[in-house]
Amino acid sequence: MFTYCQECFEKQREIDYLKEEIQRLKQRLRYKEHKDNEGFFGSSTSSAKIPIKANTPEKESKPKGARAGHQGCGRKKITLSEADCIETIASFVGEKCPNCGSSLTDKGFDDRMVFDSRPLTVERVIYRLPKKYCSHCRRTFQPSAPGVLPKSLYGNQLIANAASMHYLYGIPMGRICEQIGIGAGTLVEIFHHLAKLFNAVPQRLIEEYRQTPVRHADETGWRINGKNGYVWLFATEKISIFLFRKTRSAKIPQTVFGDKPLPGVLVVDRYAGYNKTPCALQYCYAHLLRDVEDLEKEFSDSDEVKAFVSVMAPLLTAAMNLRRQQISDNEYYAKAADIKAQIIGAVESPAIHLGIRHIQNIFHENTHRMYHWAGDRRVPAENNLAERDLRPTVIARKVSFGSLSDAGAHTRSVLMSVLHSLKKQNLDVVKHLKDILDQLSKDITLDPLTLLFPKNLSPPAKSG
Repeated sequence: MFTYCQECFEKQREIDYLKEEIQRLKQRLRYKEHKDNEGFFGSSTSSAKIPIKANTPEKESKPKGARAGHQGCGRKKITLSEADCIETIASFVGEKCPNCGSSLTDKGFDDRMVFDSRPLTVERVIYRLPKKYCSHCRRTFQPSAPGVLPKSLYGNQLIANAASMHYLYGIPMGRICEQIGIGAGTLVEIFHHLAKLFNAVPQRLIEEYRQTPVRHADETGWRINGKNGYVWLFATEKISIFLFRKTRSAKIPQTVFGDKPLPGVLVVDRYAGYNKTPCALQYCYAHLLRDVEDLEKEFSDSDEVKAFVSVMAPLLTAAMNLRRQQISDNEYYAKAADIKAQIIGAVESPAIHLGIRHIQNIFHENTHRMYHWAGDRRVPAENNLAERDLRPTVIARKVSFGSLSDAGAHTRSVLMSVLHSLKKQNLDVVKHLKDILDQLSKDITLDPLTLLFPKNLSPPAKSG
């Protein structure tokens, strides 16, 4: 009968314990290295919160200048008729040569093209409004001040400039006050009054958003009145709707989408708050690619993980880049079907590593939310449109630290939705907004949405 040596048994137990301890320490060290390099959220950490940033690699310099015979595409001179202003500069010499005293011959002009701008200043304007009285009707007739809303002290051009600077281009309110010379409290009241004029526009944009075949949605943090909140973005290629709320609850997308089935596809990340929306979902491949790459970083010593990542990562990248290729629809759908088949093959392959099986389970459990991009070229495999639309708000969050009141959050919701949607119409936002305010100055009962988007949006639904 075989017997164990007690001393050998104890040694083996000690060896097993030390091996497990070494494995645990390696995992802790790997986690600490990732956290030190990438921050608390790994590859999802924003660039501003990365503890240690690598130096930007130097790019190889390209030869300067165009190829021989290549037609240049540089700046072109403008004609005199195209110039906004023409100024004739007086000669610094008279009719005699300053050196020898001989008479000078007129040789015409040399035109020098210059781009310049005028400083943004506030003008104090007094409109003298004539009053006419009818003794028969006993009525007084007087014109309104042009370009000024009723009972407003500030002109429409100033309002359009200030609103665009703050809510579209993200210039801090203090900087705007310095430039235009009015107080912060006055500027806030201007914005609140402007938001009241366009208060019904976001809901009308939501109605248009519901009928769009391809939609995007995303959310990020935004403090309101000193407490943590969120800004929700619901966007298409033509409109952007911003909702500043105190919660990340699924109730927010439910209020936007309603409870009736909707056509089209919604592109989102895998946040569960969107799962009950009454339309098809397309999960973002960029987030999945990030998870796959994180898997390789965490288990860099696993050959199985390396093999899986080497197959899966290029397929996800190919799916995201396919829509941007200049190919016909037939070629697109043929390539999309091939990439989809390869992705299905990768997620159906047997795997032992739990990290690989976790990625595969995401595809298994959400098959109906993974491949809409392969069946409809209009649907992207990533949510980059929403990420780009949210980026200015993220920058504003770093500067302003959020909204100081619920009223400020509501005003920001309305004005950002209006201005960013106008920008997507390829319009001069400031000029267009000023024209709209001028029309409202003449008739305050006009429909703001029809003025804002006269051609691009469908008419409002009839009530009753």
